[in-house]
Amino acid sequence: MTDNADQTGNHQELLAWGILGTGNIAHTFARGLAQSETGRLYAVASRTAEKAAEFADEFGAPASYGSYEDLLADPDVKAVYISLPNHLHAQWTIRCAEAGKHILCEKPLASNRAEAMTAIEAAREHDVFLMEAFMYRCHPQIARLAELLREGAIGKVRLIQAHFAFNMQGLRPENVRQQNYSSGGGIMDVGCYTASIARLVAGAANGLPFANPVVAYDGYRSQVDLKAHGYINPDNRVDEWTIATVRFPGDIIASLTNGIQVRIDSALRIWGSDGHIIVPNPWFPGDPRHGGDEGARIIVNRADAEPEEITVPTGGQSLYAIEADMVARHLADRQAPSPCMTWDDSLGNMLTLDAWRKEIGLVFDTEKPEALALPTVGRPLARRDDHPMVYCEIPGLEKPVSKLIMGTMVFQPGELRLARALLDHYVTLGGNTLDTAHVYRSEETVGQWLKLCGIRDELVVIAKGMRNPEDDAETLTQQLYESLYKLQTDYVDLYLMHADNTDLPAGEFVECLNEHLRAGRIRAYGGSNWSIERIEEANAYAHAHGLVGFSASSPNLALARWNEPMWPRCISASDPESLAWYERTQMPLLAWSSQATGFFTGRYRAEDHDAPALANIVRTWFNEDNFRRLERVQQLAESKGVTPAQIALAYVLSLPIRGFALIGPQTISEINEALPALRIYLTEGERRWLNLESQELS
Repeated sequence: MTDNADQTGNHQELLAWGILGTGNIAHTFARGLAQSETGRLYAVASRTAEKAAEFADEFGAPASYGSYEDLLADPDVKAVYISLPNHLHAQWTIRCAEAGKHILCEKPLASNRAEAMTAIEAAREHDVFLMEAFMYRCHPQIARLAELLREGAIGKVRLIQAHFAFNMQGLRPENVRQQNYSSGGGIMDVGCYTASIARLVAGAANGLPFANPVVAYDGYRSQVDLKAHGYINPDNRVDEWTIATVRFPGDIIASLTNGIQVRIDSALRIWGSDGHIIVPNPWFPGDPRHGGDEGARIIVNRADAEPEEITVPTGGQSLYAIEADMVARHLADRQAPSPCMTWDDSLGNMLTLDAWRKEIGLVFDTEKPEALALPTVGRPLARRDDHPMVYCEIPGLEKPVSKLIMGTMVFQPGELRLARALLDHYVTLGGNTLDTAHVYRSEETVGQWLKLCGIRDELVVIAKGMRNPEDDAETLTQQLYESLYKLQTDYVDLYLMHADNTDLPAGEFVECLNEHLRAGRIRAYGGSNWSIERIEEANAYAHAHGLVGFSASSPNLALARWNEPMWPRCISASDPESLAWYERTQMPLLAWSSQATGFFTGRYRAEDHDAPALANIVRTWFNEDNFRRLERVQQLAESKGVTPAQIALAYVLSLPIRGFALIGPQTISEINEALPALRIYLTEGERRWLNLESQELS
């Protein structure tokens, strides 16, 4: 391979790049790569050998391939630029990572946040570099802008106006921007830019690399604070022009305007308490086609002062050469630093784009059930041979049950893409048990996933019904049938009564559930939020009548102690008397809210008690003793080299009971963080100290 001399005179090997795709953006990147100080174009791949060879001849690439797989098999290719249509970005990012190639993926990183999580997880697992190719984020103009905002150049940032639009002049169905199946449209093509710049500005204003929109969580689902209107062309079913308003922390409001069939200036305007900033050319600074170095300007307007114009030169290097060099210089870090797009930054941007599309009603064909038959990578779902999961038995079930049980409340209707990402990942790590309930509104989505995944008989599916105080055996039966229908299965492995109607004898429910056992609709049963006294009553009745009794119980159990139940008629087993009973009887205990709704992550502070978005968290978990427990969790986590959340989860799993922990991760990274808790054993002395039962750690 050729080499070049760096500024010290040392010779460094040039990074050998491959390009997937031969469209316009691939040509643009190849031209930029020719100016790179660190890399060279080595290979290109297209769907046809002829197109690849033509591209290679144009740019002097030594190798060309008629398939993407062949390029990835070439050991001389070290980094890959993915210039394919949007709907292929995540799949080929994963395949590049599996091939050990470093990756620069054209924006947007994926069609949605769920796919982006899967792509990033592949890069993390295979230890390769990955960056979403927002070339403008690599330009020094953006770093200078962020610096000005952090310095308070215009006081407190209040409003952001970001525009990016162009006119494609009519319907062009051959263009991927105008194809729904290709995840096209204005939001994905240029809205991703305005969302990314607004998030960077809001972040800098708050002293952070980026900010995400304000998100409210009500215990079941998250809601992004974004409102939007847009026009979706009924012929191509993509958005052609749209405006969104987004609220960020610090009460910063952003207005984002985009389109592919409308002409509008592309300036960025930031309004603050003491002035405003204009960036005339935010997207192509220094690009000769967009004003050259004169385009890399920041104009600062302060009250009672002449405008200050700041020019940010690039030394004549093109945007794409700067981008390629940024990749090469940070390969060892696996991510480029902010203001380039870090992994968390990319996930936040996809969160924003998903909310924007949801607001205007834009769904891609690739997100519909019929298009999600396989995981994002395009291969059947399979458990990894080296998975870290641990299992335990529950009476009545022939299958082992994973100690970490996956909650499904997050999978609301229409969230199959999220289920495909999170549940697929959970299964690959050895997880096999899903917690569902009639009241969650997630059964339909989980049922769609069960039908697609093809491994129903390998899984333990928990269903719950009878949540209301007046529910009886007839209600139980009706809800069981409804759950089976929505889950698209003819049986559930474990059926739990979600609550207890104490006005009725426990024997009525035992008789009803034994009928369903005999019919094969359930394999075992138990109660969630049933008191110990009622469990004993039910099991005494079962024993006296030759029937099957409770196989499991699912109360709340966590290191934190609640002020009051998060929901009415809920029961906790965190008190010493309850734990002693579960230890003595070894009744399987499936602990819900085992991590106290994220209290031990440290994301909540005592001063947050007035935050409206945290009302349920505050009401349930905020008390002096819990914050003392949090301090001790953090101290023990630091000493063991693990996270506080892992210590809190390990507390539940280390108790001398037959315990399982229900977890409710909303991201792949949260699943990954939970797994190490299975290998952390806390001694009795550590557990007592964490629970404030002793003053000294022993």
